[in-house]
Amino acid sequence: MQYSAKYIIHADVRTSGVVERSDVVGAIFGQTEGLLGDGMDLRDLQEASKVGRIDVDVDSEGGRSFGTITIASGLDRVETAVLAAGLETIERVGPCRANCTVSKIEDARAAKRREIVDRATELLAEFDEETLTSDRLVDEVRERFRESEVVEYGGLPAGPRVVDSDAIIVVEGRADVRTLLSYGVRNAIAVEGTDIPDAVADLTNERTTTVLLDGDRGGDLILRELAQVGDIDYVAFAPSGQSVEDLDRAAVVSALRKKLPYDQVSETSTPREAFAPTDGGTVESLSSDSVAGAIEDELPGSAGESEPEGGPAGDGEKEGTGSPATLGDHVRAVIDGESGEARLLDGSFDAIAEIPAADCFDAIADAEAVPHAVVIDGTVDQRLLDIAAQRGVGQIVGRETGDFVKQPTNVRVHEAADIESA
Repeated sequence: MQYSAKYIIHADVRTSGVVERSDVVGAIFGQTEGLLGDGMDLRDLQEASKVGRIDVDVDSEGGRSFGTITIASGLDRVETAVLAAGLETIERVGPCRANCTVSKIEDARAAKRREIVDRATELLAEFDEETLTSDRLVDEVRERFRESEVVEYGGLPAGPRVVDSDAIIVVEGRADVRTLLSYGVRNAIAVEGTDIPDAVADLTNERTTTVLLDGDRGGDLILRELAQVGDIDYVAFAPSGQSVEDLDRAAVVSALRKKLPYDQVSETSTPREAFAPTDGGTVESLSSDSVAGAIEDELPGSAGESEPEGGPAGDGEKEGTGSPATLGDHVRAVIDGESGEARLLDGSFDAIAEIPAADCFDAIADAEAVPHAVVIDGTVDQRLLDIAAQRGVGQIVGRETGDFVKQPTNVRVHEAADIESA
């Protein structure tokens, strides 16, 4: 009956002498009999399963007894309260005087509801662990698809285009191959450590090879070893302290666009020093064909953003004018002539743009075609040098140079006097 109880009556009992449990139960039945009317007799209520078993717990100490009474009730609230009040009329238990006080009437359903809430919370937590949201579902499908696209070439993880592509990208580990696959680059192969496999070394001799490495010392070591056993064409690094597998799509595109010919970084003590300290535009020394080949036209915007060095002569000339043909001519026109201007030049030293010297920083930052050189009638300061390095400008000439805290290795800086005396 206790399992179907609506309410539970809790009462305390104290006696003037020593009594036992059976004495308390007898007193309850005997002293409430007929007190509450025929419809509320305890025995009848128990037979009708409206009142449950009467639980009594009694202890004795110092010649007195005290304990608790618990009765489960299936009656409604009013009838249960009447029954509880009837318990307080008990004056004697056995031969002893007694005092019975109801401490509380507990709603058994509220207790069950608390249990339900606790258990439901546990079940929900277990359910959530096994349930995929729509976003997680898509991510998991994409992840499994990428994993299914990873093939083996010579026992090494690789993208499916490594077998037939004219260009490959060499990365460090399987996770890097999977990352590039997710961004549409399917011609990557992993070396899986510093012990360069023969399969990778042989591939570098046959294909146009770009090495994309983590921006840490491990990347430098792998590059050196690969250069000793293979033939590297271009080098790219993740930003300093970051791994290729952690890069988002924009960062991968940026790293590949900023790749440099291996010869340009081979003589540096730390290859990563050859790269600009911050992400920027396309490095000028790359042609659109080499960029497109390295990433297989699979990254939008990767090709055609920088003009190859030594392009068609006169493309940048102003129509009807005799544009200067050498860097020295530009220096004399802009700086010696005290023009107060700056010129952005392409690989043939044809003028791309001519702007006020004060606007030179913004012009370099916003230039669609990365200038090969910049001539400015003013001081080359750290701020101007940083944006030139970031965009991939090859050299910059100013009236004078300021004090540099950090000078990138991929930008040559000259004063006008150096050019004119050369």
